[in-house]
Amino acid sequence: MKKIGIMGGTFNPIHYGHLMLAENAYDFCRLDQIWFIPSADPPHKMNMDVLDYEYRSRMTELAVRDIPYFLKYDFENKRNEPSYTSETLRLLKADYPEMEFYFIMGADSLFQLETWHEPEKVMAQAGLIVAVRDHHSLEEMQKQIDHLTDKYGARIQLMDMPGTDVSSALIRKKIKNHRTIRFLVPESVREYIQSYDLYTERSDGK
Repeated sequence: MKKIGIMGGTFNPIHYGHLMLAENAYDFCRLDQIWFIPSADPPHKMNMDVLDYEYRSRMTELAVRDIPYFLKYDFENKRNEPSYTSETLRLLKADYPEMEFYFIMGADSLFQLETWHEPEKVMAQAGLIVAVRDHHSLEEMQKQIDHLTDKYGARIQLMDMPGTDVSSALIRKKIKNHRTIRFLVPESVREYIQSYDLYTERSDGK
């Protein structure tokens, strides 16, 4: 049975922090592939400055194209409803019953998980790979893991993650302030953002 890591997100834009998280999960859990699935209609970001799916999907494709075990998977855009993780996992498991899925997330998401749509279905349909960061103690993390395991039967693995301050919000802010984003995103993504004038006041990305 192939082990597939799922990197879901808005990717607005994708950056090296996302890629580092995926690479660490691939190595730590001996996964066969990582599937990057851009959210088409993220319910928690409906009122935020999110580019159209086509731009975010293309940037994701550019970012992962040279890594043989990374795959950009166009899945969310085929659905006419908000991108709920529980539903995404249900459909993936129906399409690929021979595969074992692992959802990759940051430590903050572990503590927010019970506020997600149908969290019990998320934990029933995939193992969780959680990146440990400095702002959460191991004691806090273990307490939350014990809670989710006892209540939902969650399968959770903690993974050390090198600290990085890069975020999509930081990148968007730098672009609007005419600052460089070199070395924060893959060069192909930086060139794409520049060529379409994305995240600027003149952008037609929405």
